Amino acid sequence: MKATNIVWHDSKVTKEDRQKLNGHKSVVLWFTGLSGAGKSTLSVEVEKELHQRGIRTYILDGDNIRHGLNKDLVFSAEDRKENIRRIGEVAKLMVDAGIVTLTAFISPYREDREMVRQLLGEKEFIEIYVKCSLEECERRDPKGLYKKARAGEIKGFTGIDDPYEEPENPELVVETDKQTLEESVKQVITYLEENGYLK
Repeated sequence: MKATNIVWHDSKVTKEDRQKLNGHKSVVLWFTGLSGAGKSTLSVEVEKELHQRGIRTYILDGDNIRHGLNKDLVFSAEDRKENIRRIGEVAKLMVDAGIVTLTAFISPYREDREMVRQLLGEKEFIEIYVKCSLEECERRDPKGLYKKARAGEIKGFTGIDDPYEEPENPELVVETDKQTLEESVKQVITYLEENGYLK
């Protein structure tokens, strides 16, 4: 049931004021890809590089968010959609706060990622497809999830018995099975520099 009798309360400090104070634009870096592709690893290293440059950042990581904000959700298609909707709303608030927000979520459905893009302003959503072959993700299997999925212990696992819909027009494709972590970080930072997000 949707809440009624609510009114948005404006602040006297705008997003642009916060960006000016911070000395940089705010944006969402949306890392999407299969489990084991390297989304969390890459987002952590990109954040470290941005922090060293004096950029205000925060990571919203899939597993971390499910420990708190989204701990009431399971992995059904309906709950996955709600998971991404909530993250999109949080990311929007963080962009309004003037922060570069990095999100690391499988976010397997194009429609859900597009929903988040529509929440944000022009050029405030950068979809980064962390591309890695299923074979390599299974070989890495950092959490042992593919092994469990193959054994039938996990149902609806993305890439095994649930689809992953590859981005059709992402701002950036980072192929983590073809380059080093350092090269992947440099690719993201270079994109941000060349497109005016970093000075």
